[in-house]
Amino acid sequence: MATGFVYLASASPRRRALLEQIGVPFRVLAAEVSEARHGGEAPAVYVGRIAADKADRVWERVAAGEPAPVLAADTAVVVDDEIYGKPGGEAEALAMLGRLSGRSHRVLTAVALRWRETREVFVSVSEVRFRPTTEAERIAYCRSGEPYDKAGAYAIQGQGAVFIEHLDGSYSSVMGLPLAETARLLAPFALPPWLKSRAGAP
Repeated sequence: MATGFVYLASASPRRRALLEQIGVPFRVLAAEVSEARHGGEAPAVYVGRIAADKADRVWERVAAGEPAPVLAADTAVVVDDEIYGKPGGEAEALAMLGRLSGRSHRVLTAVALRWRETREVFVSVSEVRFRPTTEAERIAYCRSGEPYDKAGAYAIQGQGAVFIEHLDGSYSSVMGLPLAETARLLAPFALPPWLKSRAGAP
C-alpha cells in the first residue's frame, strides 16, 4: 500500500537527514515520553520500549485525522550495562567521554513503526571502539558544543569521529537511525519511493 509519506516521531536533525538521504517523504511530529529505565530492564528492551512508546504517542495524535505510518527511534550508548543518554552538562559529558576512552562500547538503536493496530520494533546493535583520548581533547570537544544532544556525548557524523578507531555494525544506526532496517519496515508502504518495485506495491 502506498501512503505517500511517514510521520517521524522525532525532532532529531540526524534522523531527518537520514530519511532525506534515502528519499523518504516525512512530516515531523516529535513525541514526548518518559525515558526512565525500569528496574532490571535490559538495554535492548529499554530502547525498544522507548521507540515503541514514541510511535504509539504520535499514532494517537494522527489516527483520527490524516493517518500514515509513524516511525520512531531511540538510541543509547551502553557501557558495562550502564545506559548513557544525552549528557546534562559539561561535567557529565566529560565523565562519559572519559569512560569511553580507549575501550569499546555498544550503541543500540531501536526503530519502531506503527500503522493502525500493528507495531514492529527492531533493535540494531553496533560496537564502537574509541582510541585513547586526553583530558585536553575531551574538554576541547565539549567546548565545541557538539556532545550535548547526543547519546554518549559524541557524534559519529561530526567532530567526534576523530575519537573512533573501529566500528562493527551500522554507521547510520550509531548516527540515530538504522537505514537498512528502516527501509525494510517502510517497504510495504512503497517508501522509499524508488524501492517501490521491491515492496510489491502498485
